[in-house]
Amino acid sequence: MAGKALPVLPSQSLVDHTASPDVQIWQEALVGVEILLLRASPVFYGWGAPRGDGSAVILIPGFLGTDVFLTEMHAWLKRMGYTPYFSGIGLNADCPNLLIRKTLTETLNKAKRDTGRRVHLIGHSLGGIIARSLAGKRAKDIGSVITMGSPFRGTVVHPSVLKAANMVRAKILEQHGRGVLPECYTGRCTCDFLQRLKSPFPASVMETAIYTRSDGVVDWRYCMTGDPETDFEVPGTHIGLAFNPTVYGLIADRLAMAHDRVAAASSRR
Repeated sequence: MAGKALPVLPSQSLVDHTASPDVQIWQEALVGVEILLLRASPVFYGWGAPRGDGSAVILIPGFLGTDVFLTEMHAWLKRMGYTPYFSGIGLNADCPNLLIRKTLTETLNKAKRDTGRRVHLIGHSLGGIIARSLAGKRAKDIGSVITMGSPFRGTVVHPSVLKAANMVRAKILEQHGRGVLPECYTGRCTCDFLQRLKSPFPASVMETAIYTRSDGVVDWRYCMTGDPETDFEVPGTHIGLAFNPTVYGLIADRLAMAHDRVAAASSRR
């Protein structure tokens, strides 16, 4: 993607923008193929991939996803030598600011206590956006953030996803009332979650942005940082990024690189 201009960004948001017509949601039906390919891939069994160092890795599911969706990746990370944690947020259909404050902070604290070292975050779709915001809040405790199909540059989604998100927003307002801001789940909200996304990403945290041009849910152009050393294009679907063998290989390489980077930073102190 070097040399290609990124799109003009809308205001940072969760659900305010509809994707361009080239986002074809029907392509997501191919996710089954990716699951089969993963089971047949050498990286699934750890062949040819760098082993983990026992570091904690927290997995955060995407919009309307649960921790169960990331069970395959959780089991793989454990086999690779990492200490994986589910997010604990349940269904990702609540105010992200509350999810970070009430649940993810607790999960991060536990992972840090258990391993005694900086924690890595991997988020799928909206989960990646949440991960980046959490990194902005707790940069000194986080070694790296890997996003998979996460439109953190401005959420631009398929119309059907936008409709579902608006239904979730209505439920949030009904459930929490004055416990959330009136513009919760929109780009007009002024909560800490969105304010951190608008700030520069912490230089001490290694970032990785994985995207696919055949994404049928979000506009892939908004899932990139603009740095060719950070952005990685893979073939496949949006949903299938959680089962994509190419993604698993990238995760293994990037976590190993993050470990080396953290070690080097510690030696300079």
